[in-house]
Amino acid sequence: MPSSLLSALVRRRERVVANTLFGLRTALEAVRHNTLRAGLTSLGIMFGVASVIAMLAIGKGAEQEVLGQMRLLGSNNVVITPLVEQTDGSTDAAEAPTRQIKRFSPGLSYADAQALPRVVDAIDAVSAEVVVNSSFTREGSRRSGKVVGVDPDYFRILNLSLGQGRWFSAEQVEQGLPVAIIGHAVRVRFFSTEPAVGGRLKVGGVWLTVIGVLEDRRVSGEVVQRLGIRDANMDVYIPVRTMLRRIRDRAQLTARDIELASRPQEGVVVVGADEAPETEEQRTERTNRNQLDRIIVRVEDSRLVPAVAEVTQRMLARRHNDVVDFEVNVPELLLRQEQRARTIFNVVLGAIASISLLVGGIGIMNIMLASVLERIREIGVRRAVGATRRDIALQFLGEAVLISLAGGIAGVLLGTAFSYGIQRLADIDTIISGMSVAVAFGVSVAVGIVFGLVPARRAADQDPITSLRHE
Repeated sequence: MPSSLLSALVRRRERVVANTLFGLRTALEAVRHNTLRAGLTSLGIMFGVASVIAMLAIGKGAEQEVLGQMRLLGSNNVVITPLVEQTDGSTDAAEAPTRQIKRFSPGLSYADAQALPRVVDAIDAVSAEVVVNSSFTREGSRRSGKVVGVDPDYFRILNLSLGQGRWFSAEQVEQGLPVAIIGHAVRVRFFSTEPAVGGRLKVGGVWLTVIGVLEDRRVSGEVVQRLGIRDANMDVYIPVRTMLRRIRDRAQLTARDIELASRPQEGVVVVGADEAPETEEQRTERTNRNQLDRIIVRVEDSRLVPAVAEVTQRMLARRHNDVVDFEVNVPELLLRQEQRARTIFNVVLGAIASISLLVGGIGIMNIMLASVLERIREIGVRRAVGATRRDIALQFLGEAVLISLAGGIAGVLLGTAFSYGIQRLADIDTIISGMSVAVAFGVSVAVGIVFGLVPARRAADQDPITSLRHE
């Protein structure tokens, strides 16, 4: 490139930079002379940016909440739960004196859990779950709790981590040995002054040896109830065969079961020598004939989850003699639907919040048009001393951008305060990301440019002679 052309480009760039800086300084002085008007004009941009940031923060927090719930439930899982048998038919048929043959079903059993991986190749892991209300006792301390019988894959399926000790061995599971993995809260309650691993804990009437302690996983009671998951901190986990052989097997009918089942619904439960009113949970336990409370299936490929759920439904229907006494759910699909609904809701809220930016932009254009009419004589003087149409346009466009820029900065601060306020007062998780701040701030600057173009062009098109004569 010739040196003369290079020097000409450098001089042109310096001239453009100098003119731009001069125009921005002039715009800043004009804004400073009308601080109150500029501040009121920027309010629309400020509240628009704040609303957009707050809405995006709520949406991001909701997204992270759903992802956290997915981790709690486990990815690619299919859950089978027992269900009260459903009957259908017309009222005439119900009133008819004809006898109906009732089909037999063994309920949800451990044999079902063992049969699933043999039939469905896409299954990566299966675990049964049996939950029994019991009491934990050690060295004079006692508290009620739940003992959960599980298979070794249960912890991997539900992403539970071990803090101390070791997992169940194949021998312990196969022979149903009296071993347990306890939750963090159980360790704090019964083993606060000595190591839990190797210690003994009495569950009901059975002494168990603690071989592991789960890591602390904090889950709110609302999430536990809504998702139907277990609070791992509060439970004692044992091999499912240990549960069925040593503590409780609902598939085996005992004399006490017959006695409890023969009582009326509003009966009493004998605890030792005392009698206490039967609770709803005890009534459910008394009438529950299913050997398992849940079967959790993990699928290798997420794309195969719906197909595995359908095959599982058909297979268990055949095993249960077509009796509808179980339910197959895909928690991830339910959460995906919830996430989709929340996304749509957040998009609608974001669109409503964006209207504030549009209103703020219209306010900027309105004020700048009024400013052009008020400063026609100033425009004529500047044109008379050598300012070009481009310089005039740049001055008024700079004023609009400065107003929107100030509103954007104030909006970012206000939106951050809104987000933290919503999190503290409404107990809703909000996450402010750098991208949301950048988008909201960029949109505010773009609004200033777009809505400042018309007033800037109107000012640049003023006739210099007519402007000097304007009173």
